[in-house]
Order: sequence, then structure tokens, then C-alpha cells
Amino acid sequence: MVYLKWLLRIILFIFLLGFSVKNLEPVTLNYFLGYQWHEPLVVILLAFTIMGMILGLLASMSTLFRLRRELQQLRRELKHLERPEAAREGASVDLSHAAASVDVV
Repeated sequence: MVYLKWLLRIILFIFLLGFSVKNLEPVTLNYFLGYQWHEPLVVILLAFTIMGMILGLLASMSTLFRLRRELQQLRRELKHLERPEAAREGASVDLSHAAASVDVV
């Protein structure tokens, strides 16, 4: 299986190398306000591929952070539930008598 992975990687590398060699002609990208960018086609494709990957990662960061917070909360809850019953009873505080002394403004 390892040999198959390396064989596929080598084939992909050779394919991409051949693509790069065949697309070395200079290309001009015209931007707004008369700006231009002159580079080989393969450089422009690589740049836009990398920019797309970066934008995709940035778009998924909010979901990643939300899932990490949820996982951390669930781990804390699991740790709390796994404690022995005696430790939970001793650590619990009865606040029913304190509720009567709270003044509402």
C-alpha cells in the first residue's frame, strides 16, 4: 500500500511538472485602473490556487473554533460526571436558603 501511494505521488508530480513546462508562455492579467501583471501562466495559476486555499481555510476557521469550544465544554462535563458520587455530594453547595435573602431592586 505504501508503494502504491508513492507511485501515485510520483505520477502526479510528473504530470504537474509536465504541465508547468508546457505553460511557460508569459500571460498578462489586466486589473482595474490600468494595472497589469506579466508572469508565466503556471505562476499565475499557482498564485490563485494558493489564494483559494487560504480563503477556504479562513472561511472554515469560525466552524473550527466553535467545535473546539464545544469539545472543551463536553470534556469538562464528562470529567465532572466521572467523579465519584461521594466527592460530588461533598462538593455540592445548597443555595436554597440564600435565595430567600436576595433583594430584587
